[in-house]
Amino acid sequence: MPNYNMPELIKRKRDGKSLSREEIVFWIDGYVKGVIPDYQVSALLMAIFIRGMEPREVADLTQIMMHSGETISLAGVDGVKIDKHSTGGVGDKVSFIVAPLVAACGVKAPMISGRGLGHTGGTLDKLESIPGFNVSLDSAEMRDVLQKTGMMICGQTADIVPADKKIYALRDITATVESLPLIASSIMSKKLALLTDGLVLDVKTGKGAFMQTEEDALALCRALVDIGNRAGRKTIGLITGMDQPLGRAVGNSLEIIESIQCLKNSGPADLMEVSLAVASAMLVAGEAVAHISEARSKIEDALQSGRALSVFRSFIEAQDGDPRVCDDYSLLPCSSVREDFSAASEGFIEAIDARSIGELCVEAGAGRRKIDDAIDYGAGFYFHKKVGDPVAAGESVVTIHIAGKEKIPFIKERLRAAITIGQSRVPSATMVRCFVDRDGKRPWPV
Repeated sequence: MPNYNMPELIKRKRDGKSLSREEIVFWIDGYVKGVIPDYQVSALLMAIFIRGMEPREVADLTQIMMHSGETISLAGVDGVKIDKHSTGGVGDKVSFIVAPLVAACGVKAPMISGRGLGHTGGTLDKLESIPGFNVSLDSAEMRDVLQKTGMMICGQTADIVPADKKIYALRDITATVESLPLIASSIMSKKLALLTDGLVLDVKTGKGAFMQTEEDALALCRALVDIGNRAGRKTIGLITGMDQPLGRAVGNSLEIIESIQCLKNSGPADLMEVSLAVASAMLVAGEAVAHISEARSKIEDALQSGRALSVFRSFIEAQDGDPRVCDDYSLLPCSSVREDFSAASEGFIEAIDARSIGELCVEAGAGRRKIDDAIDYGAGFYFHKKVGDPVAAGESVVTIHIAGKEKIPFIKERLRAAITIGQSRVPSATMVRCFVDRDGKRPWPV
């Protein structure tokens, strides 16, 4: 490989010029091996933050980061394999609903997921609230579970995308986290390391999302879809709402219970709307159907017949969890204290600030501020009222689940600030805003 000059690469990006694939290989490889120092990569990251990158550069950066470590082959697993990724939010348990739905329709659904940090919950933490559940699988175990059950959800191995781990740590201390090319390449390098046939992206927008405006969410979604399709994976994106918590449950075991209720066809309307849309898009990405309308019919049949719930039971058992939780919720962790937060006046729920609720969930013990913080799997909130619902004075809006009573006064004070009760009925928001594929943005449903 040519020995490029790092200061020259920094200068060229500073001046708004593009970097070749070979130049990106040079600095990624050199940084991972410790040959190129932090201060030079910091300067390059800031130049990228200010000047951006062309779509070809972002695709090259993603591929090069992906190949900096292990990739996971799914060779030997029958059928089409479609992954799903969410940009995160509060009460987002969609993966537990869509994976069994899609698997019940004949498309395999493997996912590598992460833990919660800050106001967003973690898929792995929620699964670990199931007694015995194992999220640490090696590649052979991943393939075995996927072949047996049609779905698999586990944690990232230590050898996947080491370049992203190093670069993200540097971005965090150099004020370059919010760079669209760096966000997109970070997400997609990890997703593409799992060698699936395609990918569906659930990009959240709203107060509880990383991308709070629909414009920013759409820009990220387009970038992610472009990267996936350039990599030869059929990639589809959906923009979905995250102004209030998704569903009624926020917290680890509470969200597992709500997911099972959805698979029993009795979930909250907003959560069901997003889940059915994502599952339908996964069938289209897997070319099991030609159109979303046909996918929706197949998904609803898998739901109503009970096949999806049966897949979820098998998945729990295959990853060493107790499948009896699907019928007996008392087997899941629960908090010793439950206390209602009630409405101070009559009216309508006008807003529930998702980010504030996510932060309060951490305060209640259900999340973590640092990656090594312990969490209380039974803690969280259950919302009896959502935006647009009428409420009477003294009526319960949310039940607090917590280990002790000492934090309840503080949590109630914060809930008063996070939940707005007014005299006007706010119409229910459209949860699925648009559909994005290689042909561009289209209104939903397509």
